[in-house]
Parts: sequence; structure tokens; C-alpha cells
Amino acid sequence: MNEFITPPEHVEFKAKKLFGECGKIINGSIAYISLNGGGPTTKHTHEHNHLFIVTQGEAKILLDNETVIVKKNESFLVNGKIPHSVWNNCDEETVMIGISVI
Repeated sequence: MNEFITPPEHVEFKAKKLFGECGKIINGSIAYISLNGGGPTTKHTHEHNHLFIVTQGEAKILLDNETVIVKKNESFLVNGKIPHSVWNNCDEETVMIGISVI
């Protein structure tokens, strides 16, 4: 899932699969996270999961006992039952799509 490809019968077209089956979509949003921005300030939990897709910059996802860095054109599925928060991890604005799934 790390490489861009040109699908058959496409021209000047590059695609990269970001995720496969991960549940039923509840909702989706886009976030613009400024330098030193993110949240929540205290890690939180909930019943649904988050599929985060970074389209610009780099996000740092703080989990209960782990930190995950998600770079541009990458995704990460957060188990909502694990305490988590999300922060900008670079010197520019980070843009991230968040899709809530069950």
C-alpha cells in the first residue's frame, strides 16, 4: 500500500490505496491543524474507530502506550477504545481527513 501506481487504461494518473475494509462509515470530516495544534489535550476514548488520512503535513497520533506518525498520503485506523489524541507533527499546517467507523 506504499506505492503509487497507474491503473490499467489510465494515462497520467497515479493512485495509491490508503485502506481496505474497515467497517461502516458513520461520518467524515476534514481538519486543518496548525503548528503545535491538535487534541484533545487529554487522551479520550469512545465506541467508534477513527480512520485518519493525512493529505498534507504529518500527524502524530498518541495512543495509550504508543506514538504513531502518519505522513502525507498515508492512513491509520485508531481503535476508539484505546486512549488517543492527534497532533500536528511538522513545521507547517497538517490537513487530515477523519472518518468515523464502527
